[in-house]
Amino acid sequence: MGRAAVVKAYSDIRAALAVLNAEVDGCGSEAFSVADPLAGSADGCLDVLAGAREVEAGFAGLKAKAAVKYAESASVVAGPNVPVQAQEMAVAAEIGCVLALGPRAASSFLAASHAIVSSLPRTFEGLQAGTLSWQHAVVMADEAACLDAAGAAALEAHFLDPAAPDAARGCPAGEMPAHRFRAKARTWRERHHAESIEKRHAKGVADRRVEFRPEQDGMAWLSACLPAAQALAGWNRLTAMSRSLQGPQESRTMAQLRADTFAEAVLGSGRAGGVLGVGAGEAADAGRQPWSSPIRAQVLVTVPVFSLMGLTDEPAMLDGYGPIPPSVARDLVANGATSFYRVLVDPRDGAPLEIGRKSYRVTGAMRAWLRMRDGKCPFPGCSNNSLDNDADHILAWANGGPTGISNLGQPCPKHHKLRHATGWKPTPATKNEPPGWLSPTGRHYQSEHQDWEPTHWPALRNRDQVPGEGALGALSDLVHLDISPAENWLERILHAPTA
Repeated sequence: MGRAAVVKAYSDIRAALAVLNAEVDGCGSEAFSVADPLAGSADGCLDVLAGAREVEAGFAGLKAKAAVKYAESASVVAGPNVPVQAQEMAVAAEIGCVLALGPRAASSFLAASHAIVSSLPRTFEGLQAGTLSWQHAVVMADEAACLDAAGAAALEAHFLDPAAPDAARGCPAGEMPAHRFRAKARTWRERHHAESIEKRHAKGVADRRVEFRPEQDGMAWLSACLPAAQALAGWNRLTAMSRSLQGPQESRTMAQLRADTFAEAVLGSGRAGGVLGVGAGEAADAGRQPWSSPIRAQVLVTVPVFSLMGLTDEPAMLDGYGPIPPSVARDLVANGATSFYRVLVDPRDGAPLEIGRKSYRVTGAMRAWLRMRDGKCPFPGCSNNSLDNDADHILAWANGGPTGISNLGQPCPKHHKLRHATGWKPTPATKNEPPGWLSPTGRHYQSEHQDWEPTHWPALRNRDQVPGEGALGALSDLVHLDISPAENWLERILHAPTA
């Protein structure tokens, strides 16, 4: 039927939209709920939103497929005599005009469409099925761009194939916001990239820089691209210093306090917490005035034991960022990072072990464990860093809830208040899984889970010289000092007494 079929299909879609709009307006043929029309209408609107998300994803897949098919057809029609670059510009221009996109946006859309349709079959299937949004698909295309075909397939399988051996746990990729999915996909890519993270980090360090960008209304951006450990430590210190300035007499928001504190650090005004007005004299003295504060930067790093010992190149995990080179982590530990926590993890899955307590007070060690279990505020879509979060009993202490890891969450102040002031409630947690959430309408939303992975075992030189040893090998290459619970525990696991 060709063009007539297309016209009819879109006519039917517009008719369906009219029906849905009438339902949202309360003008449908029957109410969502006769017993409680208002609650029924509210619940029905959520159903409309959920359906719209799926249909939008399907349309995004259709647009991508149509764009790629048009590009292929236009190339054949143009013939071999048209230069490739000119043909690509012509195709992007046509698509841009049809979709009302600028040249850059049209080229980006076409590139992402081609990657998704031709190289990421699971992602494309998710789009067509409505389980992934276009934003999620773009994240997958971006993160897979620097991987080979096998790496891209493994990335897709990890997040989109529940039957994969190492499938991601917790909230499915399509049900978390795209910016959270980007953080998780980036973490996986950093761990599994074919090129060593040490080499890639060295290239990034060589490209460190500070950038200035004018903004409207007499404002401008001053930003720096730094090694993650430095950048995160600086951000955490800014946050801690700004929070210390808050009080009944302080009218500035946290964002304003951070900006003022940052400006004072760069310009060296020496006036803690004040709004800057730097004159010529102050500017001349700025380079000679040290910026000092009793508040120190905090950085939480989890380093696999073999990586810490230099036997493997397994990345360490920087809380609030993700994987970092093991050399950076070893440097943080060697230089006495006061906030470094030595954590005993299960080498089978990489998860930290349970910590418990029989009193109401949550210890510092338990707070650190929560930070490693959750990585952030566990509310769906929240990115608030662990350092800003509260330790909260899921089942209240007054109602018999214990102060154990499985009964604790670490919501940020905003979602902590939401929990106690509205109908939002956390669901039970476990030692390795953060709590999910129940909405006032009874819908359940899963939290993200940390993608813990088994420890990378070193290639031991003497494995073939030790009779009776299995795949884990003998650890006579390692010196057992008998001064660490972690070493003692590993010794018991690796050399368990025979029955």
